[in-house]
Amino acid sequence: MSEKKIKIFTGNANPVLAQEICDCLNLPLGRATVKTFSDGETFVEIGENVRGADVYVIQPTCPPVNHHLMELLIMVDALRRASTRRITAVMPYYGYGRQDRKAAPRVPITAKLVADIITTAGARRVLAMDLHAGQIQGFFSIPVDHLFAAPVLLQYLREKFEPPVVMVSPDAGGVERTRAFARRMNAGLAIIDKRRERPNESTVMNLIGDVKGKIAILLDDMVDTAGTLCKAAEALMANGAKEVHGCATHPVLSGPALERIADSPMKSLIVTNTIPLSEKAKSINKIQVLSVASLLGEAIWRIHNDDSVSSLFV
Repeated sequence: MSEKKIKIFTGNANPVLAQEICDCLNLPLGRATVKTFSDGETFVEIGENVRGADVYVIQPTCPPVNHHLMELLIMVDALRRASTRRITAVMPYYGYGRQDRKAAPRVPITAKLVADIITTAGARRVLAMDLHAGQIQGFFSIPVDHLFAAPVLLQYLREKFEPPVVMVSPDAGGVERTRAFARRMNAGLAIIDKRRERPNESTVMNLIGDVKGKIAILLDDMVDTAGTLCKAAEALMANGAKEVHGCATHPVLSGPALERIADSPMKSLIVTNTIPLSEKAKSINKIQVLSVASLLGEAIWRIHNDDSVSSLFV
């Protein structure tokens, strides 16, 4: 056991995942009160001594994004003022990650703004999983450890599906990720050519690759309104795919997502528990949830002991 004290805390975004991580590390979850006053203000009180400790705050900034972001910032500030040695913000899902560039005139780069705020609050390291864009790491002036859910997802896919399998990218931006999965799965590769007319809406234009008679697995980093995924699934079935499955790290599942998934030709949607599912989402049998707790726990332990994190993905 390391001589340095390690403590893990969580807000209200995903306490179940935080407890799973603590169970993997055989550590107790830190005591903290995180509540909201009647006027909407967030209040935090750390319930134990953290002086000189290496502290990890597990808090994905999932919906409601702004509320959970404020919980994270206030927890980090409270811990900093309590004289911790180092605070690491563990963000299994990084909200605002899609606003990573100026896609139009006079719009913000909110992913950078959020990075600045987290650093200003007092975080001295960030641990994130499957960022929407890799360049977000460069938005921080502090170290960022970028984890990938690939080991967890690949293990499940290998056990669940037999050849012939083709990995499908739902848009051009995800080709690199999908190619890496296809290589490790010894599977084919296909790409959906998509044109997005406006935010949260998409139109499937064309299919590049052969899916006829094969099991097609659509791969993305997140599922938000599920419009892209469901329209891509329809296109794959229309092009002769044997069956279609979806696979994504972050189940945001906002707006009409659940209805679309239930009505889509996808036989299953495989996601991780970086974001907790709503009760309604849990009732949909198509959605299969894999845990990334052991992966995050191992990364936390390696950071605490100054070991390599990148070797987890060699």
